[in-house]
Amino acid sequence: MSVFRLAPSPNGYLHLGHALSALLDFEMARAAGGRFLLRIEDIDQTRCRPEYEKAIYEDLIWLGINWEQPARRQSDHLGEYRAAIAKLDAMGLVYPSFESRGEIARLVAEREADGAWPRDPDETPLYPGTSKNLPPTERARRIAAGEPYALRLDMEAAIARAAALTWTETGSGPNGETGIAPAAPQAWGDVVLARRETPTSYHLSVVVDDALQGVTHVVRGQDLFWSTSVHRLLQALLGLPVPRYHHHRLLLGTDNRKLSKSTRSTALRELRSQGLTPAGIRRMIGLA
Repeated sequence: MSVFRLAPSPNGYLHLGHALSALLDFEMARAAGGRFLLRIEDIDQTRCRPEYEKAIYEDLIWLGINWEQPARRQSDHLGEYRAAIAKLDAMGLVYPSFESRGEIARLVAEREADGAWPRDPDETPLYPGTSKNLPPTERARRIAAGEPYALRLDMEAAIARAAALTWTETGSGPNGETGIAPAAPQAWGDVVLARRETPTSYHLSVVVDDALQGVTHVVRGQDLFWSTSVHRLLQALLGLPVPRYHHHRLLLGTDNRKLSKSTRSTALRELRSQGLTPAGIRRMIGLA
């Protein structure tokens, strides 16, 4: 049976873009006669709040969306993410990096003095540090001393262990990519898998959760299209099943950028308070 899932983060109120993704996802599951799951991605405890999680349930119910109970909350499954990192570490694919965000920004600026420094598909500079070259004893000493660190995937070594990767795209990428899409994880550099204070990253937790929940179809916005390359690599390394992916169009604001949770004018709870109905929301997002 087909299994679809919706996975919002409770770090703000849902907006029109979330409504588009949620309704598409729910209706595709219903058309396929499949299951529909809700996952609350609440790993970032500095931004996630109970009132936002409560609002997610309220907004989805108001839109006419229902899901299998109970919803999965990522914060209840930290041990599963640690186990996945331990498996990658046993392959020699994980290392700690100790540079702060400020130090990384300084290193990037130094390197760009000699020319452009490569950036990932989200326009974030690739990791420029040298922690991968530290001896194991030095890594252990710094961790034992309580230094902050991030656990990174050694992308070069990881790709060397995986064959050429693709995924089945039933939607389309930002440039119209569809069908069999080739993965290019190298574009992301040595991505973060976890931090000392945060036991998992989005990239790691999403593939672990999808596998554990038996998800067969992932429906999400085109802004996550290229992230699928990293997800395919992690799935291959961890021996996880591969869902079909459907990336959909994004709703843009007046500044021609994708909608943000900080844009109050597009928040579903704000629009609902103004008297809009679910049918009105569907018209606004082009699903009428």
